[in-house]
Order: sequence, then structure tokens, then C-alpha cells
Amino acid sequence: MTVIDELFLGLPLWVQTLFWVTLVVILASIGSVVVLLILGHRFRRRVRRLAERGGGPTESDFLWVFLVPALNEEVTIADSVARLRATRATNAVFLVIDDGSDDRTGEILAGIDDPRLHVLTRTPPEARKGKAAALNAAYRDARAFIAADPRYSTWTEDRVIVGVVDADGRLDPLAPEAVAFHFGDAGVGGVQVLVRIYNRRGWLTWAQDVEFSSFGLVFQAGRAWWGIANMGGNGQFNRLSALASIDDGSGPWRDRLTEDQDLGVRLIQAGWAGVQENRVSINQQGLNSVRRLYRQRVRWAQGNWQALSLLGGVFRPRLPFFARLDSIYYLITPPLQLLTGIALVVSVIESLIDQVPYRPSYWWVLIIFLGLSFGPGVATLVLRGGRWYSPFVAIVQVIPYTVYSWLTFGALAVSVVRQLSGRTSWAKTPREAADDADAPVLRSADSLSGESAAPADSPP
Repeated sequence: MTVIDELFLGLPLWVQTLFWVTLVVILASIGSVVVLLILGHRFRRRVRRLAERGGGPTESDFLWVFLVPALNEEVTIADSVARLRATRATNAVFLVIDDGSDDRTGEILAGIDDPRLHVLTRTPPEARKGKAAALNAAYRDARAFIAADPRYSTWTEDRVIVGVVDADGRLDPLAPEAVAFHFGDAGVGGVQVLVRIYNRRGWLTWAQDVEFSSFGLVFQAGRAWWGIANMGGNGQFNRLSALASIDDGSGPWRDRLTEDQDLGVRLIQAGWAGVQENRVSINQQGLNSVRRLYRQRVRWAQGNWQALSLLGGVFRPRLPFFARLDSIYYLITPPLQLLTGIALVVSVIESLIDQVPYRPSYWWVLIIFLGLSFGPGVATLVLRGGRWYSPFVAIVQVIPYTVYSWLTFGALAVSVVRQLSGRTSWAKTPREAADDADAPVLRSADSLSGESAAPADSPP
């Protein structure tokens, strides 16, 4: 009898089948992370080399239209707009969508004196129909006033860059310069900047910051090598002509719980490249409540289930084989994660009820488990640190981060029930008062030659 035959010996056949399928998924996941780490390193080297060479477009070569969806954002809107006004963009428009607010949001916006600021006030029954509807309204409004206003009408749609900044967003002032670098390639339709959490004063918000950093520094950077990095809901920049190419008549955004993911995938499937820019970041608020975090992740997980409908378009763009394979893997992540979760529950039941020893039969099984559980987290923490001692700090930090990642795992199962029952309602995430002490560190333009905007962190 071989080692393979002995691995799950004695378990019911259906359990053996489940565990074998799960083992294949785990191995594929580890392989995916390794490949993306390598490609991400190559992508960062390419960006650094081209940036040092110079000669590309600058931010002044584009018209920047910043869209800020705002629904009852009196706590953060003044801070967000003030930081946008400090953004180093020669040609800029700030379009804030007051989506039926009944607090002081409109009053605060009315008190800001800046000719670049435009406020699109939406009222019932059109207001409060979701972020996608608000962004589509702003998209139509922006196209109309760009065409009608002599100050903007000379800009062609391939030279207009539409950025989405949430009402709690704190965009790096150097973002337009860094993003313009990528739009020098006419095939690039979208650029996503690194997302950070600025109020990381405790373990929960620190872990969210690591989570977002992981997505940007590892997964997005690797996919950017192929041009299939996806867009996020905050800090995404899209060429106006790219948005127009997927406009179905109601606008480029669709009514999805993760409208940002949906838009990014459809841009790629329409033939546009998506890249990640990690030299600059957008800072946003994290959630200090486990209950609110769980509710947010249920919504995101359900949006990922909705994205399964995009699988049919994976074969439209001309992509390398492994890029296409990764696109499929990205979209089917929710069922694969659910399968892994079911296998974990079954393993615990087998251990408690059937007295099956809850330990690996062979050392390599333990290595696989540890690699999947802690590998991506360690890699992210090392990349965030950027110091010689970062690997040692990462080993300590990865334990609390892994515990955090398990906390929200149940959201996946709840999201399945919601999706199958047809419940697509959502609740707006409350904001907390902005604190200047949480402000991100501003950097000089010379820092764009570096690899990442992520500073070193101390353990929580």
C-alpha cells in the first residue's frame, strides 16, 4: 500500500472523496500564491525600471474626474474633499454625489468654495438605489458637462480618467502622477491603487489593513503582470473611453453587491488591461466592530457569488493560458472556499464522533496545511515591512492575522443562503469621526521611484 493510499485510510468513501478534492484545491491555491508572488516581484521591478527611465505621460496630460458617492457622510465628507483638493492634479474635477442624504452632508458641501467642486444632488425616488446607480448618474453627468463646458470639451475620452473615492477616502496627493504612468499604455483601461486602513489603532483594524495590503501587494501585483488586476470600490481609476465601452445604456456599473469587482472583470473581458499601482495608496476607515465587519463581509461574499455569472466571458479576451486559468480561479474562489470550509467541519466531526486522530499522517501534509494557512500572510507582512528583520516580525504577526481571517469565514456560508433566497438588500457601513492623528504620511514626488506605499508596521 502506497503513502497516497494510506492518507485517508479508514474514512467513509464520501469523506475520502471530499478530502482528496479539498487537497487538490489547497495545492492549487498554494501554487497560485507562489506564481503570483513571482509575477508580482517582476511587475514591481518593471515599474521601477520604467519609472527611473522616465519620458512617459504626466498627470497634466489627463483630465481627472473624481467621483465621490456620499450618503449621510457628514462625519467624513469635509475631510475627504479637503484631501482631494490637495491632490496634485493640474486638470481636476471633483464630482460629489449627494445620494439623498438627510444629514448635514449637503450643507457641508455647499460651504466649500472651490470651482472644481461639483455636487450632484439626487432626491427620491431616484436616490438611495445603491452605489452603482449613484456612480452611473455621476458618469452621465460628467460626460454631459465635459462635452458642454469649453474648459473640458477639448479632452477626448481616452484622456479623461475617472477616479472613484469613497467618502471616507484619503487619497495620496501623488496618486495622479503615479497612475498617469500606467495610462501611457493605450490598452490600459483601469488602474487600482493600494488600499490601506488609516484608523488601525487596534488588532481588528490592523488585521483589515494587512488583508487589503495582501490583496494589493501579492494578488493584484501578480495579476498586473498579465494585465488582469481587478478594480476595487475605492481608489480605482478608469479611462472614460473604457467605461463607455461597457456602458449597456444605463451606465458602466451594474447593480451588484460588489459593483467594483463586476466592473473590473467586465473591463478585462472587453479587452482592456487592468493594473495595480502600489507606490501610492488610498486610506480608508476600518471597522472596529466584529458585528459590523461580519455584516460587511457577508455582503462582499454574496457579491462574489453574483460574480460567478461572469464566467462565460472569461474566454473573450486574448490572454495567456495561465492568465485565463487565473481569471477562472479568481471567479470560482467562493465555492472553493466553501468546499474547504465544509472539509474542515467534517474533519472536526470525524475527530469528535468517530475518534479519528486529528493529526497529519505525514510531515508533508503538515507543511501543506501550514503553507496555506500562514504563507500568504507571512509574504504580505514581509512585503509591508521592507526591512531585514521583517521576516522575523512577520512570523509573530501572522498568528493574530490568521485568527482574524478565520473570524469572517462563516460569512461565506451565510452569503450562500442569502443569494439562494434572493435577498440582495444591504446596509450602509457607519463611519466614525475622522482623527487627524490617523492621517497617512505624505511623501515627496521622489518616492514614486520606490516599490510600495506600505510602511512598516509594528505588531498589534
